[in-house]
Amino acid sequence: MNAQLPFQDFQFALARHLRHPHRVPRPVGVPARRTGIYHELVRNNLEGFLLACFPITHALLGMRRWQRLVDVFFREARCHTPYFREIPREFLHWLLGAPSLPVSFPDWLPELAHYEWVELAVDVMETSPPPAYNPTGNLLNEQPVLAAAAMNLAYVWPVHRIGLEWRPRKPSATHLLVFRDAHEAVQFIALNPVSARLVALLQAAESQLSGRNACLQIAHELQHPEPELLLVHGAHLLNQLRTAGAILGSRK
Repeated sequence: MNAQLPFQDFQFALARHLRHPHRVPRPVGVPARRTGIYHELVRNNLEGFLLACFPITHALLGMRRWQRLVDVFFREARCHTPYFREIPREFLHWLLGAPSLPVSFPDWLPELAHYEWVELAVDVMETSPPPAYNPTGNLLNEQPVLAAAAMNLAYVWPVHRIGLEWRPRKPSATHLLVFRDAHEAVQFIALNPVSARLVALLQAAESQLSGRNACLQIAHELQHPEPELLLVHGAHLLNQLRTAGAILGSRK
C-alpha cells in the first residue's frame, strides 16, 4: 500500500477534526476560528441536501431529534460516493443499517424516509432510450412498454399517507409505482398486490409478455376461476397506466 503524501495526511486530519471537533484536535498550525467556520459550512451544507430530500421526516422528528441524527451521521457515517446528489442515499443507507442510532423514532419512519428518497432516485435515474413503440397500441394483445425510469415498491406501512396530520397506528401493506413521465416529472401511483404483480411481470428484464399473457400468468398464479374476467380488469388497468404515463404504449 502506498504511503500518503503530506497534504493527504493533513486532509484526513482536518476531516477527522471537522467531523468531531470536540474530541479530535485540530491539525497543527490551523486556527480554531477557521476550523470552526469550516465545520459549520460543511455540516450545514450536508444538512441542506438532507432537508431538500426528507422534509416530512424532518418535520415529524422535530428539530431536536433531527439535528441529533444529522450530527451523528456527519460524524460517524462513511460515504462511498463524492456526488452531492447521493448524500440522501448515503444517509438512508446509514439510517437503515446503523447498529444503533442516537434518537428513537416510530417503526414506520425508515420506510417513510425511503419513500421520500425514491422521488429523488427516480428523478435522477439514468436510463436507456425505450424501444420503438406505438402510443395507441393494443396493450392486451401486444407487449406494453413501461416508462424506463420506474420503481415498483412494496412497503409494510402506508408511507404515502404519513404526514403532520396523520400517522399510522398499525402496518398496512402498501404498493406504489413511482415513475418519471414523458415530461420528466416524477409521478406516484398506488397499486394493489395484483396490479403490482402485473407491473413486475412487465418490468422483468427477460419479459416479452403481452398484456394478455401477463394477466393470464397472474390468473394461473391466483388459480382464478374466471381468467377471462381478470383479462377485463387487466385491460382496464393497463389503459389507466398508459393514461397516467407509466406505460408509453405497445412495442412495435
